Amino acid sequence: MLKLLRRLLLPFSALYWLITAIRNLLYDWGVYTSHSFPLPVIAVGNLSTGGTGKTPQTEYLIRLLGDRYRIATLSRGYGRKTNGFIIANENAAAQTIGDEPYQFYSKFPNITVAVDANRVNGVTNLLNLNPKPEIILLDDAYQHRRLKAGFYILLTAYSEIYPDDFILPAGNLRESRTGAHRANVIVVTKCPPDLSDTEQQRIIKKLKPKPSQKVFFTCIDYDDLVYSEKGVLHIDDATQTQRVLVAGIAKPQYFFEVLAGPGTINKQYPDHHEFTETELNELNQLANERIIITTEKDYTRLKGKLPADSLYYLPISSMFINGGDDFDNTILTYVGKSTANR
Repeated sequence: MLKLLRRLLLPFSALYWLITAIRNLLYDWGVYTSHSFPLPVIAVGNLSTGGTGKTPQTEYLIRLLGDRYRIATLSRGYGRKTNGFIIANENAAAQTIGDEPYQFYSKFPNITVAVDANRVNGVTNLLNLNPKPEIILLDDAYQHRRLKAGFYILLTAYSEIYPDDFILPAGNLRESRTGAHRANVIVVTKCPPDLSDTEQQRIIKKLKPKPSQKVFFTCIDYDDLVYSEKGVLHIDDATQTQRVLVAGIAKPQYFFEVLAGPGTINKQYPDHHEFTETELNELNQLANERIIITTEKDYTRLKGKLPADSLYYLPISSMFINGGDDFDNTILTYVGKSTANR
């Protein structure tokens, strides 16, 4: 059935491919202007519509660079109820800056977190700050061609690498697979932790990277603890407790699997879901007898709306299966050279 549906949608995918291909060519030929800036700008993104792990990858970069440089993150602020350029402050919330930027702001108090759908305007405003950032991390800006980053990190999920996917609407790709050529490095995310060298080479062969591109493999590393405003629980204890798992992310199967067990109720919602009063009432009733464990991103929207002593979140991070030092050195070398040439 799915194969038949994809075949029916292929003509529309061809039209979508044509539009995006022409747009990219106009930027490549200089007909449309791309703006660059005199500081290291690193873009983290993907060819698909989501679920590749951009947030943990951006957090990895923050941890790598945060002790060395003044960092700012710039996101669109998907799902926020505000417009224009905003810098996160003590009044920030998921509703004002978006769930992922609010997560950055909550976890990393020493960085500047900004949102603006117009990334050129956002960077311009960030450079007017005093002190201004030394590095800007662009979250989900791979297709934002008006701003030319100095370094592109392309993510693709192990279970759905872009060579196996199709252009929208038949598949999930926002642009042709050839868009991968703009990347400096390609990171295959959400891999099994024990991914073999043979399997890595098979995937690299499928990706067909350019000689200048490096390919890395990461897996999701789950914390040993779940956290609430009132305290923490070890994950072993949490999985022995009556619980409701709440996920409003693109691909929640990993989250559900790590917390699976007898008596579990799974509640799945769309990515960046804004919970309704009816849904919150249902979760509040479930919280009378169970704990609720959610993702970090969903926690930013549920905090304050469910009982604090019942609501927990499970942090995740990105972990390199191998080659982590090479990745770090690649980023640090780019930043160092870019800063020296500024």
